[in-house]
Amino acid sequence: MLRAFVNAFKVPDLRKKILFTLFIIALYRFGSHVPVPVVDLEILRRALERQGQTGFLAFIDLFSGGALTRMAVFGLGIMPYITSSIIMQLLTVVIPKLEQWQKQGEQGIKKINQWTRYVTVVLALLQSTGLVFLFHSGDATQGLGVDIFPPGEFTPANVALIVLIMTAGTAMIMWLGELITQRGIGNGMSLLIFTSVISRLPQEGRAILVSSGSVRFTLVLLMGLALIVGVIFLEQGQRRIPVQYAKRVVGRRMTAGGSTYIPLKVNQAGVIPIIFASSLLYFPTLVASVYHAAWFQTFVNNYVVNQRSLVYMTIYGLMVVFFAYFYTAIAFNPVDTADNLRKYGGFIPGIRPGPPTADYLSYVLTRITLPGSLYLAAIALLPSIVFAFWVIQQFPFGGTSLLITVGVALETMKQLESQLLMRHYEGFLK
Repeated sequence: MLRAFVNAFKVPDLRKKILFTLFIIALYRFGSHVPVPVVDLEILRRALERQGQTGFLAFIDLFSGGALTRMAVFGLGIMPYITSSIIMQLLTVVIPKLEQWQKQGEQGIKKINQWTRYVTVVLALLQSTGLVFLFHSGDATQGLGVDIFPPGEFTPANVALIVLIMTAGTAMIMWLGELITQRGIGNGMSLLIFTSVISRLPQEGRAILVSSGSVRFTLVLLMGLALIVGVIFLEQGQRRIPVQYAKRVVGRRMTAGGSTYIPLKVNQAGVIPIIFASSLLYFPTLVASVYHAAWFQTFVNNYVVNQRSLVYMTIYGLMVVFFAYFYTAIAFNPVDTADNLRKYGGFIPGIRPGPPTADYLSYVLTRITLPGSLYLAAIALLPSIVFAFWVIQQFPFGGTSLLITVGVALETMKQLESQLLMRHYEGFLK
């Protein structure tokens, strides 16, 4: 692997791409440490520390690499863009115009991406406004309970200034991500998410070492390495559906048939089901800020916020399984795949083209989604299980962060591998 990185720096074009990517990542991390004006950062830091890893803000803070804790310019992180992308993918299934754009190829995808940017800015405006009022009221999430604005500083002008700065920060994050995609290595937005997640690891590791000692720190580290190996193995798992292409006449020439395959991943939905489930599970927490009935507050505190609760684990696990099936059905359309195969003269051996092919693909996809969804649920529930049976305050190898880091690392290494092989260098895989 070290030789592959050395080979990458031997190629001038590839070296420029890698250095450019690292430069943009450095800018992103710099923006994550520049605070917005007015707020009292020390009060916010102490409040979020009390909240730990179980609060709604901690979930948002994961995608900002700790920038929310510092109330930084990039405090919202990638979360508005992720939410916007998910919304646009769901709307593509519902709105015929968006579905038509998706089928138009590159031009249609550009239109969808442009609307994704618009929605991201709108969401950033809403989220930053909500956070400002949350930090002022101090009771919209369990465990915050403070006002981080100094006396007399919560004015319309200051609110507008903070909202404008954080929204502009989100727009700049999108621009930085697109710069990496166009001129660097890997998918820009994915790399920025990856950077945000791994930037928290040293701090969380140090917290485990200080609070739990070197023995537990070593055990957590070994557990994390084993989990990473397991996730890599399962993320690479796929069912390959063989496809045969018949001979065709193109103009005056006879083109030879060939064989290939359709790769159906065990985890076709990726990390999206965990994000969906986590977002919905924290919705009652926000409701509790405006609905103060004692029974509802007790329910939220005991079963929704408390990760050690069996009720929490059951609801969370079932939601992850449900959204895995739901999103897989959206991400992979067997009917469109069958139509494209028939259009280009392809067929699955032993299966008739058209509707029978679509039915077969749907059948296979349903069967492999079950182990994939259970695997996602197990990864998502791992921190809760650790917290329930082990007295520990931090567990850096949670479901969302683990899947993101492994997935983005594999994707980036594959792209770098292809770049090296194109230039006749040995890559990461031998």
